[in-house]
Amino acid sequence: MALHLIKLCVGCDSITDLEEWIEENRALHRRLGREYEQTHTTRMVPKRVEEILEGGSLYWVIKGQVAARQRLLDIRPFTDADGIGRCRLVLETKVVPVEPRPYRPFQGWRYLDPKDAPRDIDLKSGDLASMPEDMRRELAELGLL
Repeated sequence: MALHLIKLCVGCDSITDLEEWIEENRALHRRLGREYEQTHTTRMVPKRVEEILEGGSLYWVIKGQVAARQRLLDIRPFTDADGIGRCRLVLETKVVPVEPRPYRPFQGWRYLDPKDAPRDIDLKSGDLASMPEDMRRELAELGLL
């Protein structure tokens, strides 16, 4: 099974915010005549790249809960203009909501074992899928989801 990463989605209040940010960046690239590739830059380079790229995802923690994931397509280490080693996580643009789960704040990213990863929410069926995101978050905080 593929290994995952988990990271705080700083500046987003919801999955919708994340999706809108992705779309704004795509539109900017389109206006500039550039091909769009969604990347997220991080300081540390994962050592278990092969395991992650076997189908792993980046799980986003939004407002204290694991809320969504994006499949990882590539991991590209680089050195920035100041000579500091960094890493670009290349992500599929599709954001997949997952069953909300509380998660404490942390810095950087962490590995997430597949057995600990929350399940995807099927947005086409089921009561959970039809609930607004805020309601899912509140119910999860109360321990009812």
